[in-house]
Amino acid sequence: MLQLHNIKKSFTQPNGQVLEVLDIPMFKMESGEQVVLIGRSGGGKTTLLHVIAGISRATDGHVIIDGVVLNELSEAGCDRFRAARIGYVFQTFNLLPAFTALENVLLGMTFARDRHDRLRAERLLDRVGLTDRIQHKPNAMSVGEQQRVAVARALANSPRLLLADEPTANIDPANQQNIINLVRETASEEQISLLLVTHAMEVADQFDRIERLEQINCVGQDKAVQQAADQPGDGAS
Repeated sequence: MLQLHNIKKSFTQPNGQVLEVLDIPMFKMESGEQVVLIGRSGGGKTTLLHVIAGISRATDGHVIIDGVVLNELSEAGCDRFRAARIGYVFQTFNLLPAFTALENVLLGMTFARDRHDRLRAERLLDRVGLTDRIQHKPNAMSVGEQQRVAVARALANSPRLLLADEPTANIDPANQQNIINLVRETASEEQISLLLVTHAMEVADQFDRIERLEQINCVGQDKAVQQAADQPGDGAS
């Protein structure tokens, strides 16, 4: 369903130096599979999700989703593909402030299908506990409520692949498990492949497959090995 082949991503810094962020020889996910990705802060997890979604183009390599090579699509074609087949829960929500919760979810459907399914939008908002807030705009909602709207919007178009970047980071502990259950149950029911990034091991431990970015990303591995070699031993001479 998802294949990454020799993915590399780098950025040119203001001083002209090239900052290597990603070097992933191979990564695969099957249709309907649920995978959690963990790694240190600043290690490139969000960058990887952006590359998979086509929000940011890889410097080299190929991203293949449902047999489609994203790198071969135009910018407009990539945007259409993402709207139709990829759901994305952003860390920063990316809700439109002038639109209500319901309108934000419906707008996501418009990008993907050019039509609204109001019943599905209302049902998703109900499942994230926002039935009484669907006519509220983001500035009238708590941070946690905004995150829940973002989750509902990401699921609105029944995507083939759902990317979730710390979906529980801004939600109060009492509702975190509800969000994880919603995302996983919906993905299972609709055979959506799920790649979820988190720092919370209590979330990661619920998944059968846990990937550590440091183990699949070659950037920094040589340095990590050297640092480990430089550590004092266990007392052996």
